[in-house]
Amino acid sequence: MARSRAPKVWIFDLDDTLHDASAHIFPVMNQAMTNYIKDTLALNEDAAHALRKHYWRVYGATLKGLMRHHQTDPQHFLKVTHQFDDLAQRVIAVKRLRHLIDSLAGRKLVFTNAPREYALRVLDLLGISDCFELVFSVESTKFHAKPSLRGFQLLLRNLRVNASDCVMLEDNAAALMTAKRLGMKTVLLSKKLHKPSFVDYRIKQVLALTHIRL
Repeated sequence: MARSRAPKVWIFDLDDTLHDASAHIFPVMNQAMTNYIKDTLALNEDAAHALRKHYWRVYGATLKGLMRHHQTDPQHFLKVTHQFDDLAQRVIAVKRLRHLIDSLAGRKLVFTNAPREYALRVLDLLGISDCFELVFSVESTKFHAKPSLRGFQLLLRNLRVNASDCVMLEDNAAALMTAKRLGMKTVLLSKKLHKPSFVDYRIKQVLALTHIRL
């Protein structure tokens, strides 16, 4: 008798995938990171802003560049840059998001470059924290943030699954490139028409997941 195929493992990014972080969260977070760099490295505003963006482009995460080149304490950086006293006013709820997630057969988890405390707060505000068996945060990756291959390997080891059983939904194309290299199905959330070759499906927003067959 042929062995039945294992159920899919749905891997969701958090910011700009499960909710729109660009509108009200990322501008504040980016400024907090620029301020952190300015204060700790004694740079002016323009130089700090340029360095933050440079490290994000090169490493996929500003923190990785700061750790590699400036021995930045990751826990301190994350605590300072993810303080949102008004987070409830900044998280934009997505109607029918919970219904969509519940309708997916298989295991479901969140894989994010954000710190765990912030991720859990956002998921609670979206009303979907109990939909996922695992929140794999940047701490879980031992600060090997996406698109680092090491972070993905740690995730797969934790889940005890093959990459070929996984579907990854993400707004960051570089992270999906790593996912595809490992053998995952890839879904890019983007309003741009261009679909890179390593992306299996492109959708404009997460609710459109119901329109594709995986």
